[in-house]
Order: sequence, then structure tokens, then C-alpha cells
Amino acid sequence: MSDNRQDVVEKAQTSPIEQERIVIFDTTMRDGEQSPGASMSLEEKLEIATVLEEMGVDVIEAGFAIASKGDFEAITEVSKVIKNSVICSLARSGFKDIDRANEALVHARRKRIHTFIATSPLHMRHKLQMDPDDVHQAVADSVSRARNYCDDVEWSPEDGTRTNRDFLCRTVETAIKCGARTINIPDTVGYTMPDEFTALIKMLRDRVPNIDKATLSVHCHNDLGMAVANSLAAVKAGARQIECTINGLGERAGNAAMEEIVMALRTRNDLLPYETNIRTENIMKASRLVSAVTGFVVQPNKAVVGANAFAHEAGIHQDGMLKHSGTYEIMTPESVGLSKSTLVMGKHSGRHAFKTKLSELGYNLGDNALNDAFGRFKDLADKKKEVFDEDLIALVDDAVARRNERIRVTKLHLTCGIGVRPSAKLELEIDGERNSATADGDGPVDAVFRCIGKLFPHQAGLQLFQIQAVTEGTDAQADVIVRLEENGRSVNGHGADTDTMVASARAYVNALNKLLVKREKTAPAALSA
Repeated sequence: MSDNRQDVVEKAQTSPIEQERIVIFDTTMRDGEQSPGASMSLEEKLEIATVLEEMGVDVIEAGFAIASKGDFEAITEVSKVIKNSVICSLARSGFKDIDRANEALVHARRKRIHTFIATSPLHMRHKLQMDPDDVHQAVADSVSRARNYCDDVEWSPEDGTRTNRDFLCRTVETAIKCGARTINIPDTVGYTMPDEFTALIKMLRDRVPNIDKATLSVHCHNDLGMAVANSLAAVKAGARQIECTINGLGERAGNAAMEEIVMALRTRNDLLPYETNIRTENIMKASRLVSAVTGFVVQPNKAVVGANAFAHEAGIHQDGMLKHSGTYEIMTPESVGLSKSTLVMGKHSGRHAFKTKLSELGYNLGDNALNDAFGRFKDLADKKKEVFDEDLIALVDDAVARRNERIRVTKLHLTCGIGVRPSAKLELEIDGERNSATADGDGPVDAVFRCIGKLFPHQAGLQLFQIQAVTEGTDAQADVIVRLEENGRSVNGHGADTDTMVASARAYVNALNKLLVKREKTAPAALSA
């Protein structure tokens, strides 16, 4: 199948109401990264962007160019490697923001500048401290500035769903007049209900005289759990672009989840007769990659990509599934990239079987990464009789989390028990140099973390320590999440191992490595849209 993403975007922009294909705009690397603790390195962003393009994502919002040097570099480098998807940078209404976005997109084969300004009375009064006329002028000036740099300009009225309707129509009309080809309506604080969103989109179509010259888009937050429902309601009312993220990642309660939107459109095509360019078989691969990179574990009961999404335990459900899968499954596991393979992995499994199994699970590793993962698999198989899919996922995700780290755990020895003061001896490799330390603690985890504090002094506070078993049984791997906070910056660290204390040490160190990256980032005020 030929790649027709640009045709899709351009056709939707030319005739947004008649066109029945929905443009998928992914903002995982921009809005998603604004989640506390979800910082991504340049290498990770490039990997995510490549997977998004393979999925068929139409527009990739790669970052906020003026936010930091890291964001600027990410947009620049993503622009160099992505050939088919449109690459977008966010920008506030100031000319410096827009100029910086254009500079970051200089290598993009297809580029978009997405500029915004708040339009609700609450935001204008308290955040911008601007009157409506000044905001209206800023809309005209910013869109015109962006239009001088590229044909593909998107404009968003931040907090649009709480904006006065007359003023919203006025600003939308002006943005289109000045050259915006996409008008995005954000539900910035996730306040709106589906019926209200339907009415809002219909109102814009009825009242804005030049609305036919732009694509209507939606960007919904999930504060009340309505992001996906609101997005689909907007589509039924005439919107033809949806802004979303993998796993629903995003500020506060997150954004509309791409996987839920795409599978809803595919599964309920009878009520939602629209198509996307997304190759749904890549959904699990993208979900697992984003989870591994950010350290945000997908909840088991999460729609489409959760561990329980295709699991059946109740007897009546199992009986129905054995007779006909359609009794309790409205979509097939294969449609989102899962496999029903019964290939059992153990210590006698070979490299080819291991590579095949990883491919079925959505992982395609390079030779070096595959060799490393296979070695760790063999070590794990020596400890466990049977290695389950969940074990392999945890193993590979842990390797991804620890890639390119400045600090690494190399040795750990613990003493603990009844009547014994818990103590730890830990060796870390920091920038290639190995040092060790010993410490006592209230428990073995406390002792390990005190050792880390001695070897790498820091002021970060521990906000979360969470352990869960990857599979059942006493030989199960422990999957540990550690959240650290430093000067308002929050990061999640991830670690997995059959030894819970080793997993804990790796998770803490992974969080420290992410803090080192986070320290280099300085975000501007008002990053929302």
C-alpha cells in the first residue's frame, strides 16, 4: 500500500466536511512529555517517531521548539529522518516562538507550525492579563507570521471549550482569514461533556463564514474521563482531525488515547463511518515502547492495550470464548498486534526462537541489542522454569530504560533478616568509573537507596516506590517503579529483575539518570493547548 499521508492531510484541509478520512495528529512527544516524569531523550524520541511513522500517523508533533535546547534538537533530528508524516512544532503567539519553530523544522520534508493563545475569560484575565481585543490581534499577527514560513499552519484557542462563543467565532474566522488551514479546538482542562462538544463544533460550522476553508480539529484532555468520547463526538459533528497520544499520555489525567480512538472507529464503523491511515497491528509495539521509555506502566484494565484487555478468567467467559471468540471479544488480539502463539520460551530456546517471539511481541531489535537481550533472557531462563511473554516484555523494557545511562548498577550485596540490622554494599559505575559504598537502613530497600545517595549525592525526594510481580509464582520478576522529585521536576524510574532488591536499585538509578536529562530542560510558561 502506498503511503498517502500528505494526500490525506491536504484533502482533509481542502474539503473537511465531505472527507470521511480522519487525520491522526500524535502529540506523544510534546503534550505527552509534559507529564511529570515522562522526559524522553533524543534517541528515544527518534525511536518513537519512527514507530509512529510506521503506524501511519499523519502528523507528528515532535515538540515545542522554544521550550528548551532538547526540544529544539529533537524536532530538528526527527525532521531529518521522517519522510512521510508531517512534522509539527508548537509555538505560542509570540514571534520568537514562531521563528524558533520554523528554525527547528528547516529539514522537514513536510512541516507544520502549530501556534496558539488562550481565549477564555479566565485565562485572558489571570494568565495573559490581556483584553480580548489584544488577544484577537495576537491571533492575526501570529498566524500571519507562521503563514509566511509555511503553507501548513494550525491555530488553537487554548481553553477553547470555556471561551465565549462570540469571541471564539471571531478568532477562528480571523485565524482562517490569516492563513490557518487547521483550526484545533482544545478542551484544555477536560471540562466538557460529549453533547456540549457536538454542539460546539456544529456552532462553529454554522456561524464561522469561512470555516469550509480549514480542517476542524480537536484536542481533548481526560480530567473527567471524557477525552475519547469528546473526540469522537466532535468527529460526528464535523471535525476531521483528532489530536491524541499513545497510551493517553499527557498532563494531569492525560489526553485522548490514540489506540482507543482508532479501534473505536474501526470496531464501530457502523456508527462512525470514518477511516484512518493507522496500521492498527502496530498499536501494541507503540504502546510498549512509550511505556518503556517513560516508565509509565499501562494499567492492566486499560482499554485495547492493557494486559487484561484480551484476558478471560471467569468460567462463563472462558466457555463462551472456547465456543466462539466473538462472544466476549469485539476485536481480535491480532488486530492490535498481539499474537496467540503458543511458543513456550525456556532455557533450551535458541536465538532464532527468541528473536521470533520478540517480533511477535512487537520488538524488532538491532543485532547488538538482540545479543544483549538474548544473554539476559538466558540468565533469566536459568532462574525460571518457563519464561512468559510478560517476562520478555519486562526484560526488554528494562533494557530500554537503562540504555545510554550515565549511572549503572554493577554489584549489590545485602544482609538482612530477623534480629539483623539491614545493610547493603553497592557498586555503581558513574560516567565509566566504578565506586562502592556500604550503608545500613530501616530495611534492605532503605539501605540500598542510602548507598546510592552516598555514591551519587542529590537532593531528589522519593515520591513513589511501587513493586509488582510480572507473572505469578515465587520465581516471578519484580517490576519496580520509583518516582523522584527535585525542584518541581518529577521523573519515574523503571527496573525489573527476579531479585526485587536489584530491580529496586535499577529503578532508583534509572530515575536519577532521567533527572540528569531533566535538569537540562527549562520549559517556558504556558505549555498547554
